[in-house]
Amino acid sequence: MESSRSRKRARQEWDGAGAGAAPTSGREVVARGGASPPWRDDDRDGHYVFDLGENLTRRYKILSKMGEGTFGRVLECWDRETREYVAIKVVRSIRKYRNAAMIEVDVLNRLAENERYRSL
Repeated sequence: MESSRSRKRARQEWDGAGAGAAPTSGREVVARGGASPPWRDDDRDGHYVFDLGENLTRRYKILSKMGEGTFGRVLECWDRETREYVAIKVVRSIRKYRNAAMIEVDVLNRLAENERYRSL
């Protein structure tokens, strides 16, 4: 795990707003403002520690873990705003994985922008 802060992307309109789940397993959870999940220490491999049923943000409730890979985990969540099930990729707190994830976000944003023009 690294102590330096990662480069942050600008908030998108689809980002949730808020944080704050009550701890359910005795771990200390510190609520933060904005769209970030509650702060807590990651596990020894850099994965975000979560409990099923807790809120990732005010918008998303964690239902299950769908998978795990080198870059992180994919969580099945309930989107309270759209009332749909969604998959959320949670990247490990290792600099090279965060940097790769930021590149992936940029690519996905470009694809979405080009798809908008294609559908007109």
